[in-house]
Amino acid sequence: MDISSWDGTISLAEFHAAACALVEKWKKVSSASPPWSWVSCPKQPWVASHEVEGYLSLENIILVSIKEEHDELPSFPQKEETSCSDKEESIDIATLGQSDHDEICYYDLHIVYSAPYRVPVLYFRVYYSDGEPLQFEDIKKHLPAHSAKTLLDSKWTFITQEEHPYLNRPWYKLHPCGTGEWMKLLFQGDVSLARNGAAIEVYLISWLSFVGQVVGLRIPYEMLNQL
Repeated sequence: MDISSWDGTISLAEFHAAACALVEKWKKVSSASPPWSWVSCPKQPWVASHEVEGYLSLENIILVSIKEEHDELPSFPQKEETSCSDKEESIDIATLGQSDHDEICYYDLHIVYSAPYRVPVLYFRVYYSDGEPLQFEDIKKHLPAHSAKTLLDSKWTFITQEEHPYLNRPWYKLHPCGTGEWMKLLFQGDVSLARNGAAIEVYLISWLSFVGQVVGLRIPYEMLNQL
């Protein structure tokens, strides 16, 4: 890939290749934690016959409270992998730490490819242990301080609620506007990321190292050290 002429976006095929790289590296350096998994789904009309349709999933995770400062990485309970159709019948859960009334919250994180923007998008849902979803005002209380400040300045252009493209239910997502632009700047500013043949392989890892911070997800240091 020629970084100088690249616009920071990727194709669906490149998204799948980057997703596979993230899954393998996460499993290798963080084997004690539940892995990211690829969920295959029926192809959309615009997807070519030779391309793979699906998204990345990390679910039922319990993160260390965002309001507390800890050096250790979050620990997650294990969960079996599910297919796209299975998810439509199950309760999606996800976590950001402790709520104000000391109930544990759970996070489901999905990384979905956006065809209009040609970039990955982080979708998420937050629930209490009984399956009750958190309202947006409650979710904001669990966000890192820098994320909460951004929301005050640009609430619905930063995090929006839309129908999940595969599950057909409302999920929150980080709006992808500008993603290609800052990904290009990221790669141009780091010589190691711009090495021939390495850009696509580390695309999602680099992207998640920034986007994950919005909801308090920390990338294992070993993964970042290998970029």
